[in-house]
Amino acid sequence: MRIICNTSVLTQVCQNVQRCVPTRAVMPLLDGILMRTTDDGRIELCGYDLELGISTTFETRIEEEGASVINAKMLVDILRHLPDERMTLDINPKNICTIESGNVEYTLVGMNAAEYPELPKLGDENVITIPNKVLRSMILQTIFAVSVDEAKTVHRGVKFEFSPGELRLVALDGYRMAIRKEFVDYNGKVFSFIVPSKTLNEVVKLLNDDDEPVTIRLSKRHIIFSIGNYNIVSRLLEGEFIDYKSAVPTAKTTTVRVNTRELMDCIERTSVIVSEKTRSPLRFNFSDDSIRMSVVTALGSATDRMETSVTGKATEIGFNSRYVLDALRSCEADEVLIDLNGPVSPCLIVPTEGDHFMYLILPVRLK
Repeated sequence: MRIICNTSVLTQVCQNVQRCVPTRAVMPLLDGILMRTTDDGRIELCGYDLELGISTTFETRIEEEGASVINAKMLVDILRHLPDERMTLDINPKNICTIESGNVEYTLVGMNAAEYPELPKLGDENVITIPNKVLRSMILQTIFAVSVDEAKTVHRGVKFEFSPGELRLVALDGYRMAIRKEFVDYNGKVFSFIVPSKTLNEVVKLLNDDDEPVTIRLSKRHIIFSIGNYNIVSRLLEGEFIDYKSAVPTAKTTTVRVNTRELMDCIERTSVIVSEKTRSPLRFNFSDDSIRMSVVTALGSATDRMETSVTGKATEIGFNSRYVLDALRSCEADEVLIDLNGPVSPCLIVPTEGDHFMYLILPVRLK
């Protein structure tokens, strides 16, 4: 194989694909990036760790067809240091790769492309399209609540629920829950699947804030996100997702309408003396059209107050300040409603109009 291409283009593509190359591969081939020419005169690159893979193709000048697997870390490091805008990559039949740019020449030992594991290929039976910016927003507004507990494998991903005209994403970790809904152009049957957070982190990096469609292909065990020239293929998580709907409180005794930015600032000021070692809960007192916050740790204490609209019973309740901040940062609304049902029931953070997001946070018992 012999190609001549723009150095920066190949570098960017290799960096994107490298993110799916495992740091500790179970087989030497997986340490590398698969490079091969295609029948339509393009070059294809692929990284794969047997759970998650990224592949892409792009146009370049191909002087000789072929394929090989090149160590990903070494290849990317070399590409970053090439001095010229153009480069030549030549791989001979013995998988010896020569890279030339300006006065620089590198030689690398490649591996047999025929032994590289094939990424799963899915048909066109289950295909859905979603605009880039919609999917990006939905993922970013839920993924922070995914569990990091190794014992709860099924909750280490985000649940996608499709129903006619609607897509709902749900993430939870046992202490909080994030739900995001959006109207979508879908008229099929109701179904759901769970995508690992690791996969969605890679999907978000390739999504843009535009209306270009993302194509999603599904099978029983795999999913493929097609974003521009990139395909991200991943295993789905298997298992029974918790019945999250039963966890949502149906009653409320207090409703607080609050400016999102002002509340975040107030929480951040009060939480300055809370550290990882002193995980003291933040005490919220909702009454008299104000929120009073206080915290006491081994390092000291802090109090703050902000005026707002409080309807219903006065309530004092404790929360992990980080969980509240995560929800407020993600809601993308100038104002939100906080619904409470006493000091031991979960609180809900919801929009002032509609129901396109919901954040549930469990309280911390106060001494």
